[in-house]
Amino acid sequence: MIVVTGASSGLGAALVSLYDSNQQTTFFTGRSAEKLECLNSTLTHSLGYHRCDMAVHSEVAALFEQLPSTPKTIIHCAGSGYFGLLELQSPQAIQTLIANNLNSAINLVQEAVKRYQNEPVTVVMVMSTAALQAKAQESTYCAVKWAVKGLIESVRLELKDKPMKLVAVYPGGMSTEFWPSSGKAINTESFMSAKDAASMIYNAMSAIGNGYVSDITVNRC
Repeated sequence: MIVVTGASSGLGAALVSLYDSNQQTTFFTGRSAEKLECLNSTLTHSLGYHRCDMAVHSEVAALFEQLPSTPKTIIHCAGSGYFGLLELQSPQAIQTLIANNLNSAINLVQEAVKRYQNEPVTVVMVMSTAALQAKAQESTYCAVKWAVKGLIESVRLELKDKPMKLVAVYPGGMSTEFWPSSGKAINTESFMSAKDAASMIYNAMSAIGNGYVSDITVNRC
């Protein structure tokens, strides 16, 4: 079973569809029940969905309780963007940014580790290339993504010699619903589609022998 968060749209929805087309069972979550139901109606191997705000710890705990079995892979795509000059950014919007990106990642990893650290479960944390390099007018967005990167690298040390694996994914330049709500006007015509990014991540996730892909960067041409 593949569990995907942030599946209401964009990369999360594209990954659910891709895994389903490859005859793998999925369970997915997002904040829009209507969009989740719409996605579910297109699938043939879905085990269901659960509406969840990943920024709320009690809802994340309830999500894990709803899972029908131990997942093989958990892919965390939930998040949001907020851009602009720092002095012009709204404090309330910054707090929402922190909740949607950092708090949600902490909640997901904490609950996964509590339950599955002694199981061969792969937890895939989708971030952004903003976690790898500074970008003007993306200061707070970079800050939360760098924080998630620090979380992943630190928990990896805590999981040393455990069968659970953490995979970091850094996509950049994707054309999704993320941009219209980010506050940043940008032409996304040259950006890769969520479907293309999902395919690249899916292919890179294959384990080889005794190793595994620990970090994946997906850039547009």
